[in-house]
Amino acid sequence: MYPPPHHQDDHRDHLIEVIKTYPLAAVISVKDDEPLVTHLPLIYANNKLIGHIDINNPQAALMANGHKVTVIFSGPQCYISPSIYSTTQLPTWNYVKVHLKGTVQAIDDPMAVKQSIVSMTEHLEAPTHKFQLPLDHPRMHALIDYIKGFEITISHWEGKFKLSQDKNPKDIRNARAELIRANQESIQRFLDSVFTI
Repeated sequence: MYPPPHHQDDHRDHLIEVIKTYPLAAVISVKDDEPLVTHLPLIYANNKLIGHIDINNPQAALMANGHKVTVIFSGPQCYISPSIYSTTQLPTWNYVKVHLKGTVQAIDDPMAVKQSIVSMTEHLEAPTHKFQLPLDHPRMHALIDYIKGFEITISHWEGKFKLSQDKNPKDIRNARAELIRANQESIQRFLDSVFTI
């Protein structure tokens, strides 16, 4: 990623927090000079990302031993109007991104794949855990032949947290408040425009 130092965040705990809070990732592989991209939820554990992919997905063949991937996690983002600042500024865009590179290892044991799905469900159901997926759930038994489990060992970490860090403290706080406000309102506006009940 383009690396202005004030927008870089190499604090590993911050990057892991993005992964845990926003687990839907863009997983990017390259085959014959053509990028393949799939959006998948991935769970972080011990310097690895664990997930599964539909076997009919063309990228599934590349989620095998030794293949290299790039993974992008996206946190909150929004347009920042100069009107929110206390000083004269230009329009910009604030965002949080984590770029990772790693090597894929297939998970071939069906029970290990099932356990990874159970673990993912436990993570995603937190903190209330209103639903618990049993390892012997009959629908999981039917699903297991149609998915491929994998883990990605992370070899490179890069975080870009563009959050108006180059502004004065008051404007940084204003940009933070705008990021929160804009994300809440934009979700509602978007859903109202594309989805009616």
